[in-house]
Amino acid sequence: MNLLKSAALLARAELAAPVRSLRNRQLSREGKSPMGVSFYHRVADTHPNDWTLSRAEFSRHVDYCQASFELIGLDELQRRVDKCDCTRATVTFTFDDGYAENCDFALPLLAERQIPCVYFVAIDHVKYGRPFPHDVQAGVPLAPNTLQQLRDIADSGIEIGLHTRNHVDFSQGSDPTVVHHEITTAKDELEQMIGRPVRYFAVPYGLPQHLTQTVIDAVHGCGMLGFCSAFGSYNIVGRDSFHIRRFHGDPNFSRMRNWLSFDPHKLRREPEVKYTLTRGHASQRPSGNAGTAINRIAVGL
Repeated sequence: MNLLKSAALLARAELAAPVRSLRNRQLSREGKSPMGVSFYHRVADTHPNDWTLSRAEFSRHVDYCQASFELIGLDELQRRVDKCDCTRATVTFTFDDGYAENCDFALPLLAERQIPCVYFVAIDHVKYGRPFPHDVQAGVPLAPNTLQQLRDIADSGIEIGLHTRNHVDFSQGSDPTVVHHEITTAKDELEQMIGRPVRYFAVPYGLPQHLTQTVIDAVHGCGMLGFCSAFGSYNIVGRDSFHIRRFHGDPNFSRMRNWLSFDPHKLRREPEVKYTLTRGHASQRPSGNAGTAINRIAVGL
């Protein structure tokens, strides 16, 4: 984001702040506070790119969230969504892919402050030390996490989640055999690798076209508690808690604050993700219904 756009976003956020503050107080009184889940990839001061935050930038995010929100885990988020009761806006930290450098600063910072975090890894990159293709194409083959790093960060309180074996693009096809290999058996193997249960799955790329019924069936069928998207939205009480909606932990702090101040217009623009669940999980609620309810509250203010 260039400086002009950043300044415009900051000005718009400042103008909207009083209305958003009033709205959020009303939502809090009604037990309908929004729950944000941010996702990051890499925190490092070398080789900057679009999916990397500097240590200083990440510290700023953590400080702001810790001072302004209740920080909870994904399990507590799901509980509040299902119980239709959240009296304070929350934030949950997550990471995707699995970069070794995250163990140098970002994860120790979260662990030291006892901030809940789910760290999603693509396990074959861990097993074989294979850099991610997008890094290789950029000419900077950054190191993925090692197995020992995963075990160490799990011991420190960071929860490990699954991000497939090979960071596959399910929009190119959801062959059941491939999905089984990338999710079902990968989940079992990751549990054996770290000696802990794997409860959550982050869909690579996380856009609506990647959230296929076959993928969601595999996540549900192997006993995981939910899947994470990445197209930018909020988690609201009364929605389907199996689908955990996330937004990018943007390096531009103004944009990050704009997300965290809760913008109901984003709910209106949220794409619909349709799927069904079987075997006892609460039935899926269309995303548009809950969004409309929150939007009516906002308009009433």
